[in-house]
Amino acid sequence: MRIALAQVNPTVGDLAGNAARAEELYARAEGESCDVVVFPELMLVGYPPEDLVLKRRFVEDNVMAVQRFAEKTRGCRAVIGFVDADGEHIYNAAALCANGVVESVYRKRLLPNYAVFDEERYFTPGPSVADHGVFTLGDSVCAMSICEDIWASDGPVTGQVASGARIVLSLNGSPFHSGKHGEREEMLIERARANSCAIVYVNQVGGQDELVFDGASLVIDPDGRVVARGASFEEDFLIVDLDADGRSTLRNAVSDHNHDIDRMHQALVLGTRDYVRKNGFTDVLIGLSGGIDSTLVACIAVEALGAEHVHGVAMPSRYSSQGSLDDAEALARNLGIDHRVVPIEEAFSSYLSMLAPSFTGREPDLTEENLQSRCRGTTLMALSNKFNWMVLTTGNKSEMAVGYFTIYGDSVGGYAVIKDVLKTEVYALCRRINERAGHDVIPDSVLVKPPSAELRPDQRDDQSLPPYEVLDPIVRLYVDGDLTVSEIVGHGFDEAIVRRVARLIDLNEYKRRQCAPGVRVSTKAFGKDRRMPITNRYSHPSS
Repeated sequence: MRIALAQVNPTVGDLAGNAARAEELYARAEGESCDVVVFPELMLVGYPPEDLVLKRRFVEDNVMAVQRFAEKTRGCRAVIGFVDADGEHIYNAAALCANGVVESVYRKRLLPNYAVFDEERYFTPGPSVADHGVFTLGDSVCAMSICEDIWASDGPVTGQVASGARIVLSLNGSPFHSGKHGEREEMLIERARANSCAIVYVNQVGGQDELVFDGASLVIDPDGRVVARGASFEEDFLIVDLDADGRSTLRNAVSDHNHDIDRMHQALVLGTRDYVRKNGFTDVLIGLSGGIDSTLVACIAVEALGAEHVHGVAMPSRYSSQGSLDDAEALARNLGIDHRVVPIEEAFSSYLSMLAPSFTGREPDLTEENLQSRCRGTTLMALSNKFNWMVLTTGNKSEMAVGYFTIYGDSVGGYAVIKDVLKTEVYALCRRINERAGHDVIPDSVLVKPPSAELRPDQRDDQSLPPYEVLDPIVRLYVDGDLTVSEIVGHGFDEAIVRRVARLIDLNEYKRRQCAPGVRVSTKAFGKDRRMPITNRYSHPSS
């Protein structure tokens, strides 16, 4: 049996565009004499559709779309994801289409309701019948499966295999996070071996708001060997030949030597590209401070969109160092991007004069520091409005966690590229960029100077925060790991520092709620992935 894996980048809600892409790839599969072509989970509506599926008309339109797609099929079967409807209930489903009709429908059994998933809000589970989704194709017995169904060791696949299936066609919308690639492949190998079946795992690729889907589709034979592996972070079209038992003499698996930091970089690039383009923008604007964060965001933007679509603006104040201005200019030159300088001193001085009567008798403090950042935010948004450029914000996860950013200042913008990247990871990504390039795209001075917001004389981040080498592991344990203060202290961290960091993270929930969405690359990102109450008096007891 010849199987095609269509690893596609759909757009949520674009029923016509997604169907047209499916028809194009179906025709390709037909031309390659394939017996079946498999598309990702909810291909026709894009994943995740979220509350779009609560609109009755949207569900009806998607059902019509799958019917029209089926009408164009011939001898090659297609397994394609859509939203099925049955009275008041809707289902995450897969249609088996051939010879102009929908031959059968599989409804997803296991609905994930953790992390970024909340499918129980929308869908009804499919029937718990052992042979649900099992069909015969020539000499082969196949089964349709959708994402979560295959993750459970005692899930629907076990029953399907018991009903005779030897090849499982698994449709997926499995988002990326660091470490997911290996975790997913190990699970599929174990599942194939345990059930003595082949698994054809087709995963979506592309960015959708905060999520990034990495593709990396796989074909695993009954012995747990990788028969074929799709590309990561880009569309792909794989063809594999399997016998009735799911085995193949072909071994075209490509060794994957990517570093975890490379996968993170690819996720940031793809997430940024798709968010900008799918929302109708061509160009982006970045406030270039000469610091490490804006440097990384600029590098990612250039790779995602092309240098001609990236614009950098330096906005010096009375506290900006010449070194930082030189670093921003050097980076812009190395990347080949538009670079302009818009000093904010006049605006900052006007604000100080305007507020002087109200501030009489009070010493300068954080208020004046934040004023500079808000001058910059207003400047960026003015340029954005005038030229229709999306502003990319430059705050990292470490800063977002403890509130080390100015709300309505450096947090303004349309997309927060590195909001889920810890500061120590920012440095690792930047060093890797230079390593891959073979020369210093990023000036060495950016990598070695102490981090600073440059909002007061001789300011450094470590005057306000613990060193990032200390802060980042605490953030990871408290945010990603959901550990309490006492549990983190039990890992050997200083209790006073942990309490201080935890308090800052909790106090700044209201600020994070007002920030732009950004790429999710960790197991728990700020945003839809981590939903803590803003009003919260949990006191973190010591024991």
